[in-house]
Amino acid sequence: MRLAAPALQAALLSVAGWNDLLSRRIPDPVCIALAAVGVAARGAAGIEALAWSGALAALVFTVMVPTHAMGALGGGDIKLSAAFALGLSPAGLYGFLVMTALAGGILAMLHLALRRLPRPPHCPAGAWLPRRVWTAERWRARQPASLPYGIAIAAGGIAALAASVHGAVAAAGAG
Repeated sequence: MRLAAPALQAALLSVAGWNDLLSRRIPDPVCIALAAVGVAARGAAGIEALAWSGALAALVFTVMVPTHAMGALGGGDIKLSAAFALGLSPAGLYGFLVMTALAGGILAMLHLALRRLPRPPHCPAGAWLPRRVWTAERWRARQPASLPYGIAIAAGGIAALAASVHGAVAAAGAG
């Protein structure tokens, strides 16, 4: 479970980020699965670890709700962050929030750069998927639409998982 849970969480985060990029939606089943894996992983670490993770996930949700009310984040971004937080230790949550903020800043800069590009040509029917996504994002960047922040959340989550796994492997090698 030590390496299986982070691998599954990374896969679920990738699916969430990809869906957010393509459709600006984060599927509920992905968030439910992410929360279930996190609860199982933290539950294996003990009831106290699970209680801390639950309390911190509730705090993440509570703090992020006003950003949704102001229109800064979508509801899917909030549920994805809270679901992932269920599987993190307090230190892991801190790393996740920092890495997500950094990834969000990079994403915002990329989105602003896309606005400076000339209007994209129409993409021919049957074009390669990455070309269609690129064209759609170039068009979306010119609209007053939201960022696909699920990508930043997924990147921050995967970075936090990588740091956690690296720390666990290093600790196991030292012991």
